[in-house]
Amino acid sequence: MTPPASRSRVPGVGRLGLLESTAPDDLATLGWNGEKCVDLLWSLSRAPSADIALRALVRLRAAVGEDWDEIDDLLRTDRRFRGRLFAVLGSSTALGDHLVAETHAWRLLTREDLLDVAELRRTMLDAVSAQPETGHEDNDNLIYRAELTGPKAVIALRLAYRDLLLQVAARDLAPTVEDEPVLRFGEVSNFLAELADAALTAALAVAIAEVCGDQPMTARLAVIAMGKCGARELNYVSDVDVIFVSEPADGQTSRIAGEMMRVGSMAFFEVDAALRPEGKAGALTRTLESHLTYYRRWAKTWEFQALLKARPMTGDMELGRSYVDAVSPMVWEASEREDFVIDVQAMRRRVEEMLPEDLREREIKLGRGGLRDVEFAVQLLQMVHGRVDESLRVKSTVEALTVLRDGGYIGRDDGANLVASYEFLRLLEHCLQLQRLKRTHTLPEFDDIEAMRWLARAAHIRPTGDLDAGGVLREEIRRQSHRVRRLHEKLFYRPLLEAVTRFDKDELRLSDTSAIRRLGALGYGKPENALGHLKALVSEAGRKGQIQELLLPTLLEWLSRTPDPDAGLLNYRRLCDSAADRDWFLRLLRDEGVVAERLMTVLGTSAYAAELLMRSPDVIRLYADGARGPKLKEVDPQDVVGGMVASAIRQRDLKASISVARSHRRFELARVASADILGMLDVPEVCRALSLVWAGVLNAALTVVVNASVAERGSPAPARMAVIGMGRLGGGELGYGSDADVLFVCDPIEGTDDADAVRWANTIAERVRSLLGTPSADPPLEVDTGLRPEGRNGPVVRTLAAYAAYYQQWAQAWEIQALLRAHQVAGDEDLGLAFLLMADQIRYPAGGVSSDAVREIRRIKARVDSERLPRGADPATHTKLGRGGLADVEWTVQLLQLRHAHRLPSLHNTSTLQCLDAIGSAELLAQDDVLLLKEAWLTATKARNALVLVRGKPIDQLPAPGKTLRAVAFAAGWHDDDSGEFLDNYLRVTRRAKAVVLKVFGG
Repeated sequence: MTPPASRSRVPGVGRLGLLESTAPDDLATLGWNGEKCVDLLWSLSRAPSADIALRALVRLRAAVGEDWDEIDDLLRTDRRFRGRLFAVLGSSTALGDHLVAETHAWRLLTREDLLDVAELRRTMLDAVSAQPETGHEDNDNLIYRAELTGPKAVIALRLAYRDLLLQVAARDLAPTVEDEPVLRFGEVSNFLAELADAALTAALAVAIAEVCGDQPMTARLAVIAMGKCGARELNYVSDVDVIFVSEPADGQTSRIAGEMMRVGSMAFFEVDAALRPEGKAGALTRTLESHLTYYRRWAKTWEFQALLKARPMTGDMELGRSYVDAVSPMVWEASEREDFVIDVQAMRRRVEEMLPEDLREREIKLGRGGLRDVEFAVQLLQMVHGRVDESLRVKSTVEALTVLRDGGYIGRDDGANLVASYEFLRLLEHCLQLQRLKRTHTLPEFDDIEAMRWLARAAHIRPTGDLDAGGVLREEIRRQSHRVRRLHEKLFYRPLLEAVTRFDKDELRLSDTSAIRRLGALGYGKPENALGHLKALVSEAGRKGQIQELLLPTLLEWLSRTPDPDAGLLNYRRLCDSAADRDWFLRLLRDEGVVAERLMTVLGTSAYAAELLMRSPDVIRLYADGARGPKLKEVDPQDVVGGMVASAIRQRDLKASISVARSHRRFELARVASADILGMLDVPEVCRALSLVWAGVLNAALTVVVNASVAERGSPAPARMAVIGMGRLGGGELGYGSDADVLFVCDPIEGTDDADAVRWANTIAERVRSLLGTPSADPPLEVDTGLRPEGRNGPVVRTLAAYAAYYQQWAQAWEIQALLRAHQVAGDEDLGLAFLLMADQIRYPAGGVSSDAVREIRRIKARVDSERLPRGADPATHTKLGRGGLADVEWTVQLLQLRHAHRLPSLHNTSTLQCLDAIGSAELLAQDDVLLLKEAWLTATKARNALVLVRGKPIDQLPAPGKTLRAVAFAAGWHDDDSGEFLDNYLRVTRRAKAVVLKVFGG
């Protein structure tokens, strides 16, 4: 890096990158402002921060006194020494402080070679005058006893450690200033791991002296390195994760382990034993057998993933090797655990979600496209294939990428690119940590020009074209992060596609057996079938097959995050077949990533929605985002109903009209189910949309049947007709599996005989029910009239006067209760309103319903509780009739309506939720009780809807813990793969609601 001839004159401070106003005086203090200093000054300008380096040099000159002349002479004559000193001072204020405080330390920068393992250990042990512990003189045991203890030992260890850290940092950083052989990433991280081993060996020696005093150490103790230290890829500043194994595990070994951690954390770096069995709540030391018992019975998947990096570090190395040899087979069997992928993916998501939103782009360790993404993917691949391929059983990330590439599990270019990205991100991490010797993984703000410039120069990045060094760094960070973000496609899914198409890209060959094993580890329960679907999809002719090859790697990743990736992949293949004549379909998935991701989530979650999408694929267009957000949410259900009726009326015959109405309903159900699964609609919005679409179907069917009858008769209709919604339809609270409970009412036209009008109206009602009830592939359209007067023994249609006469003379308590939810939903609006006004006299009578009616409702409720629950159903988890379920909450609300609605108009409402708000406002129940009932109703409705979405048919009973419950929890919005928490929440909410129900019903 000799400066060109054009730079032979003394440069100005600005050209040297010296921006501080004190720079000219500082140069004068050093005597560096003459012609003979040109070469020296240009070297200084290449330091990451010339200003920081210059200030540190002035401080160093004052600290070393007479030695400065020797330093100055070396700086002028020895380019390697100059490069090391300038690079360290310009990169790290902390190491600059160390050089100033320890005036001998500068001489360490003249050493050409780094210390080997034995020299590192001897240096650290000599700092506390440690000798082999009596009885442990064997070279295989790194157990020593220190003569120096207490605070003096900590200080001595800290200084010795900083001296050694200074040497590797100087060698690592020097090439940014002068020509010096570049240390590879692996050399630096390996040296740092060896240094950590030596440091903790000395810390253990101090701990033994502190705990044992003059007494001999009677137990065996091994320290196992985990994480980056275990993999020999340590950072400059990093926690060092350890596990302790002892024989026996007694009070002495526990105290020694604790003291070693305390000394190490004070002198070097944080020593963390949280990866031990049971984490921080577990015993600090355990015997080997105790460790094995825990891993066999209770260990979680992430604990086996952590054991990938385990290696004996210090202490009794024979015991340490026995530990690693014993636990290693368990690591390679972990991928066969039932919840392997679910557990690993959940842990990955939790790590990402822990990051604040404003740090996700700048966090190079935990953020998307960061170091953890590379490490996570590599470890998962090792665990999938390492069970049968022992060459993959390596610890470091870079070495693992190399053997994965050599073994054909990833392409050569992919492996090389990932190594380059990983080492680039680790380089930035090292530079950030060296600045102040603080543990950090956060990049500066991208608009902080000076900080980005410093980091770029520390990472040996120089200006290019129109970009300064900081600008080049910003672009490079974005490029590398984008490459890493596609890890799963590169490491898991692209090879699968290459296997089924038999491409030979990058000399990659993945056998069917390997592909099946990989699919199984990714959560596919029937990987052979999944492989068959992949082959069928990519074998499509022409452009479609090419687009599938492009799409499937990412689609497979998204499907693997769903509860049932097997069903999702099958549904996707069927959907591709059903949309084969729609050219827009695959293009939309290719061009709109959010559409593809949302579609895979729906297909892998819901049999109900998937079947609807097969028959109404145009809904998928709404998966895209519009100007105001997701298009799925922008549709107004009222508009759907209006379009449904208008389209049905325009058809020429009844079958075509009903077919069109069904098509509109199918589209709306698919839209609502999709938006529900994707978390875009809450429970009341879902119920309202489902109720409106049912009302729309009834309106369309009634209109076209009446019109057809008029055309057949050749005369006007003899009566007006209205449809009154009952139950959840009347309350606007239908679920996916709900029938439509209705009453048909007619009113004869003036001059028409009542009997003729009723006969005609009955014919109309039966035709409506028959046409809607025709079997089809869509969810059933069953119109239930069982709540009519006299039940199933009474006429389907009555006149308004007949209804009034019946209710006034013969209405039973349950019929009055049923009228609480009566609401006009279809047909003649005036007639419907007249029915409701009549019903108000029955359900909200002056003075309230009789006490006998209230007692009868309570008696019926007790009978329902004891007799209506289906045989074999669990009363704790039956969403409709179970404890604190829908029936409990709705009956409670209706009892309060019967007792108080005559004096509280706010209770004249068919909606359960709105009535609960009115009950709270009127203080009929304590506000806390109202909130408990609302939460229970919403929770049970959400769970009941999720059951239908997952199973594709009406069902009210939550399943036992297992795969189906996980799917139901996912469909209900619990995306942390913790169905146990979902179930616990359901049981807790409904149990509390039941207490309120019992209070209202009198026990």
